[in-house]
Order: sequence, then C-alpha cells, then structure tokens
Amino acid sequence: MKFLSDNAAAVHPAVWEAMRAADLADSPYDNDHLSRELDATFSALFGRECAALWVATGTAANCLALTAMCPPHGGVVCHREAHIEADEGGAPGFYLHGAKLLLAEGDHAKLTPEAIAAVVDPIRDDVHQVQPHAVSITQASEYGCVYRPDELAAIAQMAKSRGLGLHIDGARFANAVAHLGCAPAEAATGADALSFGFVKNGGLGAEAIVFFDPAMAQVVRYRRKRAGHLQSKGRFLAAQILAMLEDDLWLENARAANAAAQAIAQAAGGRLLHPVEANEIFLAVSEAERGALRHEGFEFYDWGNDAARLVTAWDADDAHVSALARAIEAL
Repeated sequence: MKFLSDNAAAVHPAVWEAMRAADLADSPYDNDHLSRELDATFSALFGRECAALWVATGTAANCLALTAMCPPHGGVVCHREAHIEADEGGAPGFYLHGAKLLLAEGDHAKLTPEAIAAVVDPIRDDVHQVQPHAVSITQASEYGCVYRPDELAAIAQMAKSRGLGLHIDGARFANAVAHLGCAPAEAATGADALSFGFVKNGGLGAEAIVFFDPAMAQVVRYRRKRAGHLQSKGRFLAAQILAMLEDDLWLENARAANAAAQAIAQAAGGRLLHPVEANEIFLAVSEAERGALRHEGFEFYDWGNDAARLVTAWDADDAHVSALARAIEAL
C-alpha cells in the first residue's frame, strides 16, 4: 500500500488515449497542431493572454522559467525547503549558469513579504554582492500548504516594488486550486511565470511553463532547445497536457488526491505537523511506530528522526486509504 509519492501514480487513461490519437504524422518539434493549441488553451484557462511551452520534467520547467528572470550573476529568493534548493541536484545553478539561490525562512515552507525583505533588503547595490532578480514560491508548498490569493498578491506587490520577477513552482498547482475552490488565475495571482505540473496528477512525462507575459517565452524557446528539452515529437507532450485540461480532468484528479489526504488527516489528529491543504501529510511518528505501519504493508518516506511524509494521488485506493487511517488511529 504505497503512499511514497504522487510521482508513482498511474497515468490517467485519458492521457494514454490522447497520446494514441496523436500518433499520426505531423510537424516536428513544437510546430504540430497540438502544441500550437497550448497558448490559446492556457489563455482561456487563466482569462488572459499566455504563452505556454511544454517540457518533460518539473525541474526543467522551474529552471527554464527562471532563466527568463535571472541572469547568471543574479540571485533567486526561495524558501530554504524549496524544491529548487533541496531536491533538484543543483539544476538551477546549471541552467542559470551560476546564479545563486538566496534562502529565506517561513512557516510551513511558505514565504511572506517580510521573509523576502529580510533577505533582499540587506544586500548592497554594488558589484560585490549578488543582486536579487526573482522570487520563486511553491504552490502548494513543500509541506502541502497553500498560498491564498491575498498572500500571493502581497508577495507580488513586494516583488514588483523591488523589480523582482515572480515564479511559481506549481508541481501541485492543481491540488492548490482544488483546495482553494477558486479560479486558476487567483491561485497564481501576480506571477510572471508558472510551472504547471501534470506528471504528479495523472500525466506521463509533460509539464507546462506558462508565461503571463508572452514576450518572456521567446528567449526560453531558445534555451529549451539548448537544454535538450525541445523534443522532436512534441505533439505527445502537448497531447498529455491538453487531455488533462479538457473537461477539467486536472481538477477532478486533484480533488480525488486531496480527499484521500483529508481522510488520513482526520485520523491523524494531533500528530499532524502541518495543515493538510493538498495531498501531502506530515506526521509525528516514532521509529517504532513507523516500523509498525510498515509491518502492516504501508510504504512512505521517513522525514527526519520522528516524522513521516505520506502522499496521496489521483488514483488512491479507497481501501488502502481507509486501512492507513485505521492504522494511524491505532498507534
């Protein structure tokens, strides 16, 4: 009974069907008819003009988006627990040719304007110090907590007042929108670019970089090629994204994952280390208690000495979720 990661979830049947339907001769790279639909589809979704590029991984989506905002001599403010800092193997430094990540603090892996200011305001405006050029936040955060539209607006206002771009790592953006029950645009308030995740939510190998300033996409088209992410049969990536967006399948899947997480959270009670607002649950459990859960067949990641992370997915088995909830209650 696996609660390791939503990356391990099945590919949604609609995605497979869309890829089969795309298996016809078409123009290569991003000149096929499906890739050419992405700009209009995302523009309709967000209610404003967008430019959207597909890539194969979330790491590439995050890093390529940031190349449009930060030069090699600059810096990107992010949370100390941000994926780009803790889980991308130095990829930001690689893609941004040496740009520095400027680390900030914040509860539940979320940033605030005050936390960003604490990092950027002491930096002198001279050539001897790395100058900040962008802020990157995660929606939902690395601890499964969601930024409200007003929180995003405050961060965006602060970033703009200091001439900083705003990027959102949206690996679990769908889960955030499902939790908020708002329009997608509200869950990305003030962003210049969004890494819109699909792989964790039923996709196979396609993520979207959505630029709310279409001009920003132009230089990234070249950088995507240079980075080895311009796939020759890009229609298969576009097909996955369009299939997930059709009839709000992306939201349906996210709601299912979130509901499974809530069922486990209700059983966890006082063991919860962070609010459960998306599809991640962080529990206070001893080594012996983790061993007891694993003995019953549950798989999950340890999170330090006395904690565990459990992740639900769009295809979570109701029987497995119920069994885990009962096992946690019985600890």
